[in-house]
Amino acid sequence: MSNYHIKHLEEYYQVYRKSIREPENFWEEVAEEHFMWRKKWDNVLSWDFSKPEVKWFEGAQLNITENCIDRHLATRADKTAILFEPNDPKEPAEHITYKQLYERVNQFANVLKDQGIKKGDRVCIYLPMIPELAISVLACARIGAIHSVVFAGFSSTALSTRINDSDCKMVVTSDGSYRGSKTIDLKGIVDEALEDCDGIESVLVAKRINTDINMKAGRDQWLQPLLDKASTVCKVEIMNAEDPLFILYTSGSTGKPKGMVHSTGGYMVYTAYTFKNVFQYRENDVYWCTADIGWITGHSYIVYGPLANGATTLMFEGVPSYPDFGRFWEVVEKHKVNQFYTAPTAIRALAKQGMELVDKYDLSSLKVLGSVGEPINEEAWHWYNDNIGKKNSPIVDTWWQTETGGIMISPIPFVTPTKPTYATLPFIGIQPALMDEDGKELKGNQVDGRLCIKFPWPSMARTIWGNHQRYKDTYFSAYENKYFTGDGALRDEVGYYRITGRVDDVIIVSGHNLGTAPIEDAINEHPAVAESAIVGFPHDIKGNALYGYVILKDFGETRDQNNLRKEINQIITEHIGPIAKLDKIQFTSGLPKTRSGKIMRRILRKIACKDTSNLGDTSTLLNPEVVQDIMDNAL
Repeated sequence: MSNYHIKHLEEYYQVYRKSIREPENFWEEVAEEHFMWRKKWDNVLSWDFSKPEVKWFEGAQLNITENCIDRHLATRADKTAILFEPNDPKEPAEHITYKQLYERVNQFANVLKDQGIKKGDRVCIYLPMIPELAISVLACARIGAIHSVVFAGFSSTALSTRINDSDCKMVVTSDGSYRGSKTIDLKGIVDEALEDCDGIESVLVAKRINTDINMKAGRDQWLQPLLDKASTVCKVEIMNAEDPLFILYTSGSTGKPKGMVHSTGGYMVYTAYTFKNVFQYRENDVYWCTADIGWITGHSYIVYGPLANGATTLMFEGVPSYPDFGRFWEVVEKHKVNQFYTAPTAIRALAKQGMELVDKYDLSSLKVLGSVGEPINEEAWHWYNDNIGKKNSPIVDTWWQTETGGIMISPIPFVTPTKPTYATLPFIGIQPALMDEDGKELKGNQVDGRLCIKFPWPSMARTIWGNHQRYKDTYFSAYENKYFTGDGALRDEVGYYRITGRVDDVIIVSGHNLGTAPIEDAINEHPAVAESAIVGFPHDIKGNALYGYVILKDFGETRDQNNLRKEINQIITEHIGPIAKLDKIQFTSGLPKTRSGKIMRRILRKIACKDTSNLGDTSTLLNPEVVQDIMDNAL
């Protein structure tokens, strides 16, 4: 019997050792005992990181929606699968049972087929956090179409880039979305994006805010009338374990976003297994992850992981601050939430509000608290532990990435002793390695280096859509035979891991990975801008905020600089989305560069962080005098 549900520390070590010593046997047992396969695999694992090529459960056949929905119907037909909590607390919550989910996914899948979508076609989903988002994802998976969800906070330019990169045939969107007290015109954003997308044949539009919108004849259709006519029965498409399930874009430190491709079988096994253990889910628990399905956290831990375990997963449309900052705690009380998974940004924002908004709600149902998106700082950890968990609900500080598909380093609640700011121990089957600058592995404890993984795990991304070479260059070229995460980490005296942050030009702002290059490209489109450089600096709510150093073509520019700052942020909003706006913009006559023309971001970071006591060696700079000038005018 494989240990699907780990209950104490000794068992963790036992199972972990087995998963490292006999990875094939270990994952084979997990896969065999807990999932429905149409055909068993011929081979558990073949891999070669030099190519890189990884295949799990080769030759196996399955459909992930049978595992997430159909197989639960015999015992859980009337259990709530998705619990939808709308943006406005006055609007009633919606309980979608497994039987209703089965019927709604089938109807949606039949609509997709009627629109000409077949196995392997890409469907772009640009929806708010409404049930149709989860349902459309599952409907694609049911018929073997590859879903590409784009977070509905991205701009039309970011949307069209993603649609074109993966050559989508269809967009699923809505007339608009609610976000706190605001409404957002999603359909208008889609229309603008599609001016640059030739491959889109049809657009399905869900009604959410009931506004008048433009519908383009021959392309756009309202979704509901099509669903009303569709059958509630839809045969599943049988998929190979290695067939792509979805593409999800993540910011690159350079160039356009990377479309990470996740497989079907390995992804299902790993997300389900991590969900069960990291949240210690029990049969009648109500689980809530506050992320958006537009991010990997939503894919793995709102949709696939929970549903594969027959869980009740809460989907929240709103924001933590509307109608007031007690909203999260009101939802926890209302639905008696047992596991609560959110980002440090939200925790820091809520901690600032004082305790009266927490104390008025009963949070006694909570059993496990989770944190995701960036390392949680000590102050936020203690506030969360003391005031939300009342020191009874362990905090799982989970480290993982879009590329990893599932949680990689995390405590297991009631099993692993927690330690503030530490993600603690590697999850079952995960083999981390810390590397030094020269590419040597650092053995033993009390070391810090670059975090790599030296053995494949089932849910790892298989490639970057349409660009395998970039996948190899980005993740497998820095260290031989290892996956390089782009993060630094340290290992303490007992072997616990603490993630110390990105070591490349990616900045984590409010839990979102933002590559500096795309933002700089956007700024440089402004007619007055000659060059720019972006760095991060500490921010007490977002974790990091963005600081821009901007050189104007005419440095003596007489135009109002505050207006220029607004225009620059407007361009960023249009190209990427409001999440990438700069908090500070300093106009400067030059940037510190090496003789080869490389910008010394290390120096810019120190100035932005007001840490100028030791700037290190500036003698190699082409223009050392510019550094003093930037320091004198720092914001």
